[in-house]
Amino acid sequence: MHTKPFSQACENNKAVILAHLQRLLKDTQNVLEIGTGTGQHAVFFAQAMAHIRWQTSDRAINHAGINIWIDEQPQANLLRPIELDVNTSAWPNQQVDAIYSANTAHIMPWQAVQAMLEGVGRTLSHNGLFILYGPFNYHGQFSSPSNARFDEHLRTGNAEQGIRHYEDICALAMQAGLTLIEDNAMPANNQLLVFKRET
Repeated sequence: MHTKPFSQACENNKAVILAHLQRLLKDTQNVLEIGTGTGQHAVFFAQAMAHIRWQTSDRAINHAGINIWIDEQPQANLLRPIELDVNTSAWPNQQVDAIYSANTAHIMPWQAVQAMLEGVGRTLSHNGLFILYGPFNYHGQFSSPSNARFDEHLRTGNAEQGIRHYEDICALAMQAGLTLIEDNAMPANNQLLVFKRET
């Protein structure tokens, strides 16, 4: 019997992220979410944006928890998770209008972040958006003392984790054919980066 996963951070940030998504995705038909995690964001966003077909994805180990959230709040436009490990899994073979990912880049090893951006570049349709939420460093500096503590906590648990540098993410995106079009400051020292595939 699986227990329902819950993230307080997801609960705290879902409304402020949604406000941006409603603006960015008003003409979007399908979204792939990378690293759906608990499922809280997917359920909340799909309810608020009924025009979007929201495809959840994660490693298989997290599917049971995501499905509990979907079972409790089923929606015609909210799709059950597909297996997507950015390092090893085959990506969806059809192109999507937008890809969303929250709080993944600092959890993944750097090679997985590289694989994610490469996959995003292949999977996004022309003019498609990649929306990446989380904490980032700028000019080699932490944006707050709390982010510095969070980074230390991550690296103590797993040396391959850590807050990524904004400039490195943008360089990977550029290699994947993506252009940064927005950098939105968010609560709790997070950012919402928006890239567009223009190639």
